[in-house]
Amino acid sequence: MHIAVAGNIGAGKTTLTRFLAKQFKWEPHFEDVVDNPYLDDFYHQMERWSFNLQIYFLNSRFRQVLQIRESGKNIIQDRTIYEDAHIFAPNLHAMGLMTNRDFENYSDLFELMEGLVGAPDLLIYLRSSIPNLVAQIHKRGRDYENTISIDYLSRLNERYEAWIHTYDKGKLLIIDVDNIDFVNNPEDLGFVINKINAEINGLF
Repeated sequence: MHIAVAGNIGAGKTTLTRFLAKQFKWEPHFEDVVDNPYLDDFYHQMERWSFNLQIYFLNSRFRQVLQIRESGKNIIQDRTIYEDAHIFAPNLHAMGLMTNRDFENYSDLFELMEGLVGAPDLLIYLRSSIPNLVAQIHKRGRDYENTISIDYLSRLNERYEAWIHTYDKGKLLIIDVDNIDFVNNPEDLGFVINKINAEINGLF
């Protein structure tokens, strides 16, 4: 079984992935942030490094999805291959931070990859407002995220909502994280786990 957690920067994907892996005894697959050689450069010079960064993420996540499919295990994945292609890359292109040539090249590559991988059995989308995202980003204090603008986060959020509105590749669970604190409140975590339980019981 392949479960994936989607959501904007600071929505709580990695934290929820850890909690759910522990709760359900799933194997977690995390986003390659620590070893990503482009991330720091990208946040300081987006136009120069946008294509390199997106290709790196696409390659990394494509490999991850292939491993998930081949493993035969129950796996929970932090962020999906779709988010790169439907949210981050088009946003960079729309902002003039990725050229038409690079975006077309990227899109062609994604379409080729998409035809070779299956969608997750369940997609969990963490919906969040901008103030909540900003608070979470500041709280975790990653240096390279200090330069992220509210405008950039807002554009991403709009694309996330548009993508989720049309998502039809499999089961979808939307969790509004503005009014719950699954990190510090066991009742809120229980609420999330119950909702996920109800969804995955329908998968068997």
